[in-house]
Amino acid sequence: MKISIIGSGYVGLVTGACFAEVGHDVICLDVDSDKIARLNRGEIPIYEPGLEAIIARARAAGTIRFTTDAALSAQHGVLQFIAVGTPPDEDGSADVRYVLEAARGIAQHGQGFRVIVDKSTVPVGTADKVRMEIRNTCGADFDFAVASNPEFLKEGSAVEDFLHPDRVVIGTDDPRAEALLRELYLPFVSDPKRLIGMDIRSAELTKYAANAMLAARISLINEIANVAEAVGADVENVRAGIGFDSRIGHAFLAAGCGYGGSCFPKDVQALLRTGQGLGVPMHVLQGIEATNADQKQRLVEKVFARFGRDLTGKHFALWGLAFKPNTDDMREAPSRVVIDALTAAGAQITAYDPVATQEAQRIYANNPGVKFTNSALPAAQNCDALIVVTEWMQFRTVDFVALKAAMKTPVIFDGRNVFDPATLRAKGFEIFPTGRSA
Repeated sequence: MKISIIGSGYVGLVTGACFAEVGHDVICLDVDSDKIARLNRGEIPIYEPGLEAIIARARAAGTIRFTTDAALSAQHGVLQFIAVGTPPDEDGSADVRYVLEAARGIAQHGQGFRVIVDKSTVPVGTADKVRMEIRNTCGADFDFAVASNPEFLKEGSAVEDFLHPDRVVIGTDDPRAEALLRELYLPFVSDPKRLIGMDIRSAELTKYAANAMLAARISLINEIANVAEAVGADVENVRAGIGFDSRIGHAFLAAGCGYGGSCFPKDVQALLRTGQGLGVPMHVLQGIEATNADQKQRLVEKVFARFGRDLTGKHFALWGLAFKPNTDDMREAPSRVVIDALTAAGAQITAYDPVATQEAQRIYANNPGVKFTNSALPAAQNCDALIVVTEWMQFRTVDFVALKAAMKTPVIFDGRNVFDPATLRAKGFEIFPTGRSA
């Protein structure tokens, strides 16, 4: 099939690359000429395991192209996937202006029947706005259908998630659109039942519901972890005790210092604003959001409790900048809360992350209190304490003898329960884990 992807960000790139991987003819459009130039040179603007190799294969096979030409994109694909950003508006609701701009561009340049597919995470009712935008642009002459096909990609495993999805949601009221999308996705699913057809509004809501459910699990286990700390229990034992319950499971039940990234914070907030705008009480979502904010600050408060609120002259090592492993995404990352609070209190921070350092250097270019190293141990040199914020696998295999020798004082704040507290105490460390006895 000929497929156009409007928006070459995280979702658009993964979507376009994976469609091209299985042989479809894909054009990826973006208004950012620098990004398109980089992609045409074979450079990948985001870090996502496996993505660079897939795009290289697709470029060599001629199944993917990158362009800033909106007319070329609109004229290319029968399937037009809109994968542009929907950033939070001032009130926290999702801003769909770029979605509507993309729809307008398709209407202005498209020829023949087109299926406009909302891949972006959009509020319920956006498909109706897209349909109206197209009609207002070109009247009744343009033959098109609108569909919602939300993405369920996890940063760090997005390629695998796309190529082997748990399910594919197809929301449309047009049989032609549904048939094309089912044909497109059938090779990716192990069971046709995993292709779930539904009305458009239900499909739009499904994405928000999924992320709200996952965010709820994280916030709830973090509240349980806080109780565990207070009563002398171990949240890791509690997690095992509930995780083997088939109704609950282990996924998204790792206690830590809060969630971040481009999806959960934005989508929880957008769904909350949607409910409030409809007069629907959203008590649980309010609690999810409040707990997550508190959890990030809780790690900071542990540092203050140990070293005081005036941190002038103190030096902290920080391991992990990205909001989760296997990505360089620092949007809403807990590390940013920690860095901002501690440097504001006078501390110096030396940070390390396997892939997010370049992004962090951009964010903290004007903050003289933050420095970066190329590996983990040098960051801890002569530090008053180590703060672990992202659970990169390499942190679990650190040489503790070398780490202790490097540190000024062997104090560790483990925001992700990377280390076993008993093991570290036996090696002479003072450790502050999450949801476990200190």
